[in-house]
Amino acid sequence: MPYNVSFEKKTFVFKRPSGTSRGILREKHAWFLTVIHSEHPEIKGIGECSIIPGLSPDFESFEAYESKLERFCKNPESEDITDWPSIKFGWESALLDLKSGGRRFYFDNAFSRGETFLPINGLIWMGEEDFMQQQIEEKIKVGFTTIKMKIGAIDFETEIKLLRSIRERYSKEEITLRVDANGAFGNDALREPQRPSEDKLDVLEKLERLDELDIHSIEQPIRQGNWEAMHDLCRKTPLPIALDEELIGINETEEKKRLLDTIQPQFIILKPSLHGGISGTQEWIALAEARNIPWWMTSALESNIGLEVICQLAGEYKNDLPQGLGTGSLYVENEPSDLHVKQGRIYIPL
Repeated sequence: MPYNVSFEKKTFVFKRPSGTSRGILREKHAWFLTVIHSEHPEIKGIGECSIIPGLSPDFESFEAYESKLERFCKNPESEDITDWPSIKFGWESALLDLKSGGRRFYFDNAFSRGETFLPINGLIWMGEEDFMQQQIEEKIKVGFTTIKMKIGAIDFETEIKLLRSIRERYSKEEITLRVDANGAFGNDALREPQRPSEDKLDVLEKLERLDELDIHSIEQPIRQGNWEAMHDLCRKTPLPIALDEELIGINETEEKKRLLDTIQPQFIILKPSLHGGISGTQEWIALAEARNIPWWMTSALESNIGLEVICQLAGEYKNDLPQGLGTGSLYVENEPSDLHVKQGRIYIPL
């Protein structure tokens, strides 16, 4: 075997607890693969295997995950990681880093060379109304012109109120608004009543209310797994729908084609750590572009090491849509990085 491979676990602590559809995140676990070519032991390639419990398809427990990593490190050329996208992403990143001489120069393009930037959205975490309003003000103040708000944690009317507060001050030409429901809009059937504890509006009525506020798009309004219901919703929706969780666990080329052809979404959103690593993400992009389906990338809360890979990967494509890659300042201590964020743009200074 030409490679010596090892891994190390690191835990990153959030600067402040961050609300998601999977609960409150206070820390983030990642495993870093180090690969050394036997003929050039002075050069190391590093890649990040990043998981989100409850969302990552390849994470059931720490014990099972590390057991898989141990087997992979012993024999990376024969261990199948097709259904382990976070490990696949880490491995592909480490090999690209090794190829560049350990310089974290994963792709040679205008972004990685510091010649251009990527527009990004400002992320608003779930939480109490005052907290979410504070985040909105902070993002606008520092120059973000695209705001993405996670919804579904508080009642829908309060979320509408928050979005309206932005729209009353800024037109859609001044501030682009995205929302991410993470499947929170109830049951899969479009007209099936919500649970008694939920508000009475059905999915389409909620989308109509959001459309009144000139929302750019909504991510994953209903739970993944019901392609026919999602297709029906994409056909009837007054505002564009972006698939995210729907793509998780779909790794075979023909199954990807079937998903896109069945649902026919307005957008797809790609997280390499969830959607098949670097090569899997590239395949999703090729299939989407062949069907004239726009896309953008987001991080799965990787540290700066994984984030740099995704930014450079995004830099391989001509895509003017704001990416979801402004997560480098989340942690109390992060890995060193050349990435900078200013005025809603991420870039590598010359």
